[in-house]
Amino acid sequence: MANFTAADVKKLRELTGAGMMDCKKALDEAAGDLEKAVEIVRVKGLKGVAKRESRTTENGAVVTSIADDNTSGVIVELKCETDFVAKGDKFVTVADALAAHIAKSAPADLEALMASEIEAGKTVQAFVDEANATLGEKIVVDRFAQYADGKVYSYMHRTAADLPPQVGVLVELDKENAEVAKDVAQHIAAFAPKFLTRDAIPADVVENERRVAEATAREEGKPEAALPKIVEGRVTGFFKEQVLLDQPFAKDNKKTVQKILDEAGVTLKRFARIRVGA
Repeated sequence: MANFTAADVKKLRELTGAGMMDCKKALDEAAGDLEKAVEIVRVKGLKGVAKRESRTTENGAVVTSIADDNTSGVIVELKCETDFVAKGDKFVTVADALAAHIAKSAPADLEALMASEIEAGKTVQAFVDEANATLGEKIVVDRFAQYADGKVYSYMHRTAADLPPQVGVLVELDKENAEVAKDVAQHIAAFAPKFLTRDAIPADVVENERRVAEATAREEGKPEAALPKIVEGRVTGFFKEQVLLDQPFAKDNKKTVQKILDEAGVTLKRFARIRVGA
């Protein structure tokens, strides 16, 4: 005869997110001891993590944590397998907890983050593994950024009403200006620049663009004398596509983003753009 009640099963489900039959089996194995049952669910669930390692994670959420005075901010991407899990409260709660932990602990990189303790005696890796077990899908912390050297703002974009934000942008200005920060962050979300300035582009990338531009112009039969000007024009076009400060501003394409910032008297120090799965 079972030495646990329906209320015990309900409690175990709330604590672990496991299915009803799994909870009943765990309580039976634990002779009704709730704490032991939680361990059993975790252990059996964690066994499934290895089986999920080969699965792809193209869904998920981007979340941010911004200090009340905007002196610091965090953006993090948490990925999962399906949009069904991504839109669930438990998944978003895990993502929010990670963002709050990063804001507090300031890990140097992803490796340091996963090894850090999010709770007493529990690393972020263990915390994520528990999410794997609880949610029944492969859960991955993919990227994060943290700024704390200026005024930090964020913009979050939903690609579907029933999903958490799939695109997030973090910007850091040298001084407070929420309106400009929002406008520029929205621009970044829409136009996806890869670099802040031309100088930030690796030299070999620029040189490759020059080679491609010249080879294309020759293939098109352009006059030899015109090649230098054509190449420079195409490289400039590349800068306008890839460099944020060179891009025509979304709300006024007669001005560059640099011009908008100059008119506002602020400097954009850095930015991070994350799109789930991209």
